[in-house]
Amino acid sequence: MSLLLASCASGPSRRVSDPAANIQQLTVRANGSWSLDVRIDNFSNVPMRFDSIRLAMVIGDVPAGTIEGHAGLSIGPESADVATVALVPSSAAKIVMADALARGTGVTYSLEGTVDAGLETGSLHSYRIKRSNALAPVPGLAGVLR
Repeated sequence: MSLLLASCASGPSRRVSDPAANIQQLTVRANGSWSLDVRIDNFSNVPMRFDSIRLAMVIGDVPAGTIEGHAGLSIGPESADVATVALVPSSAAKIVMADALARGTGVTYSLEGTVDAGLETGSLHSYRIKRSNALAPVPGLAGVLR
């Protein structure tokens, strides 16, 4: 009986936790599109494979569009990495951003949608993401907010 119990307690348990996503940096390009560095946090104690991102983005109170992309990231336990995704924002979101940049002020944003992830050797699961935060202009870098 003791051999059976010893074989069951062979190591720490795997804890898979919901990931998080937020905008680490937003760059307004000359053509009006945005380049978004989306930070993905793996709170699990095992490596995870992050496949795709589908997040509706709101700037201030204005829908900006949907961030969609193939992340293609393997993120170690309790670590984070960044996926760069392009977004052609709505006209109203471009106005909100242009106004904030002209005044040198920040903007609030929210993300809502899914990130598909799974264990390195397992199937994918869609995790719901809902996040609100703010971005502020980076001194000396025109059109860049963090």
